[in-house]
Amino acid sequence: MRKRLSTLKPNRRQIFTAGAAVAASTVAVQTLAATATTNTSTATPGGLYGSGTLGSWSTATRAISTAAQIQRVRETNGVYMFGDSISVQDGKALAIRLLNRDGSQLAVNNWSLRPTSPAVDVLQQWATTYGLPQRILMASGSNDIFDPPKFAAQIDRAMSIVGQNRTLFWVNLQAVRTAQTATVQLADQRNSAWLNMQLYDAQEKYPNLRIIHWAEWLWVKPYRLLNYLRDGVHPTVPLGQDARNELIVQALTQR
Repeated sequence: MRKRLSTLKPNRRQIFTAGAAVAASTVAVQTLAATATTNTSTATPGGLYGSGTLGSWSTATRAISTAAQIQRVRETNGVYMFGDSISVQDGKALAIRLLNRDGSQLAVNNWSLRPTSPAVDVLQQWATTYGLPQRILMASGSNDIFDPPKFAAQIDRAMSIVGQNRTLFWVNLQAVRTAQTATVQLADQRNSAWLNMQLYDAQEKYPNLRIIHWAEWLWVKPYRLLNYLRDGVHPTVPLGQDARNELIVQALTQR
């Protein structure tokens, strides 16, 4: 698990080749397995990019730190986290793991079904209201498979808010909803790869953007897609949750 994350970074050809292979293998495997309904979206099939249309997220489950907690994390130079339903599920365990690793506290704004644009809006609000610590974690993007072209602009927005003297960590994407049809699953994988490509393009522009390679960690051994994800998106608990959180903590605590 403690293999350096940089060794997992793929080139552009590997992203698309692996994405296509993973999509095909995931569809084939999942026809043999029982699957759970994902909380990623209430999307209907189709949509402009094949993954469907994102439903309303405003009333979905969330986990948000109090103002006092946010201020304490800022004063102790902890970590701000902005995420979606994966982070709603895994955020508490991540906070405990991070605290035990190097004593850092975590303040979170995690909201199920939420795409990245409103998550970056909150990043801006926190920056204005509380100021920013040196490390910011974005665990957002799974819900951007429905409209991938807008993702790059949100990365740019986030980097502009963070500035050049802080580090923005971003967990990349593996979102293939196994409860959907084979056609939609293939679109999900293609769109996930598209989002990841935008992250890699951004990393070439921003030296203080560090990608946490969750997708590649899953691809390295394809059985992980079934054993570490319960629905093609959300990690299993505790196996997948522990694996993803460990990748995140390794990145946050590397010097």
